[in-house]
Amino acid sequence: MNAITIYVPIDSAARSVGADDVAEVIQTEAAKRGIEIKLVRNGTRGMLWLEPLVEVATPAGRIAYGPVTVNDVAGLFKADFLKGSPHHLSRGLTDQIPWLKSQERLTFARLGITDPLNPDDYVAHGGLAGLIKALPLSPAAIVAEVAESGLRGRGGAGFPAGIKWKTVHDAVADEKFVCCNADEGDSGTFADRMVMEDDPFMLIEGMTIAAIATGATQGYIYVRSEYPQAKLHLEKAIAIALDHKWLGDNILGSGHRFHLDVRVGAGAYVCGEETAMLESLEGKRGIVRDKPPIPALVGLWGKPTLVNNVLTLASVPVILAKGAAFYKNYGVGKSLGTQAFQLAGNIKQGGLVEKSFGVSLDELINGYGGGTHTGRPIRAVQVGGPLGSYVPAHQLTIAADYETLTSIGAIMGHGGIVVFDDTVDMARQAHFAMEFCAEESCGKCTPCRIGSTRGVEVMNHIIAGTKVPENLKLLDELCEIMATGSLCAMGGLTPLPVRSAMTHFPEDFHKHPPATQRVA
Repeated sequence: MNAITIYVPIDSAARSVGADDVAEVIQTEAAKRGIEIKLVRNGTRGMLWLEPLVEVATPAGRIAYGPVTVNDVAGLFKADFLKGSPHHLSRGLTDQIPWLKSQERLTFARLGITDPLNPDDYVAHGGLAGLIKALPLSPAAIVAEVAESGLRGRGGAGFPAGIKWKTVHDAVADEKFVCCNADEGDSGTFADRMVMEDDPFMLIEGMTIAAIATGATQGYIYVRSEYPQAKLHLEKAIAIALDHKWLGDNILGSGHRFHLDVRVGAGAYVCGEETAMLESLEGKRGIVRDKPPIPALVGLWGKPTLVNNVLTLASVPVILAKGAAFYKNYGVGKSLGTQAFQLAGNIKQGGLVEKSFGVSLDELINGYGGGTHTGRPIRAVQVGGPLGSYVPAHQLTIAADYETLTSIGAIMGHGGIVVFDDTVDMARQAHFAMEFCAEESCGKCTPCRIGSTRGVEVMNHIIAGTKVPENLKLLDELCEIMATGSLCAMGGLTPLPVRSAMTHFPEDFHKHPPATQRVA
């Protein structure tokens, strides 16, 4: 009798709620019953509210059970779950779960299906197809394919990837670099981590294609220190890729050379900005550089450098494998392809949803997310990280794409969506935005360094009920200075959440009692 394959995720989100213990108890229970099993530690499917999600391979397909605790394991065996039998934790065929089935998974097609560090598994599920397609092409042809696809930077700014790639390609230098900014610091985001932990070969493949296209021979993945498992998986995947000639001095016998290393940051949010990241990679303090010159021309150690984030580079293999025409068939307007929307905060069904640009915020939050975890009405949603605008509930019908969000004063950012119910105090949320900027500012430019510090002080007065009209006017003036005078997006975007809270929720800025009436 062949061993039955059971899948238990190794993703950090699943491990944080007991996946390792569940895997251990499943092995123990199977041994006790004399049942031969093959336990695979796969990535997460992104349905984080169902983790730990246990899947069993059956002739009909993989059957999902979740969320599973160690106390459920014996009952699952007793119910004969190894044959896909009914149980109160059964979710049916994993691929047919509506939450998953209705997504458009291009970048995340393999996540939750494969063993992240099994190269054969990677190739069997479509991996390496993009690199194989790219190798016979000229670098210029690869750049043209990426440009034609309409791929935009998924790190936040949404800058056309093809333009960046062409700039580095056209630059003349004795050495070039490809740097992946994996310093995923936005609140409510975890897509980069999922790629690095659950499908690291995809990122390696994307970076290798980028290197061939631009003429780079060395690459770096800059990972935040809070992601130890991502670092571990990347380092193991790079070693495996070298053994299989997917990296190194003669990639798949093509003559192309590309080496890749992992570097760990020290937890500075500002290193999510490309030039601050480059400073950190050079062993310096992570401070934003003046631009121009741009990194594409004068980047790491003064050499032309392609800087993209994880999701941008991870989107490249499918574009090369299936063609630009295939990829640009998804999305709307100038927002082409798919986005990894990450649902977090006060949400019933948190997780990762990959959909074409143009899906409404309402469908994401109330459809996939199931509304708030508390069951109370939604009051506000922050899109695009801690420096993104607060979108009020009455605007949730809008499409989630770059242009539409910009039209209402919001940003796409990294695709993070944080939900708040009607108990939230938006004045205090605005205070958090200023406080966050004051804490994370690199300190190089005055508008950001001093503006955020003064902003916290002014917000303290407003919340205390002191001279509220005068302080609101002062706060708006501070926001204007930060928005127009800051060197980078750290200070330039901080006014977005503050001003959106002031605009959409003005009552929260006036409801606090005067300081003289407050009890010490």
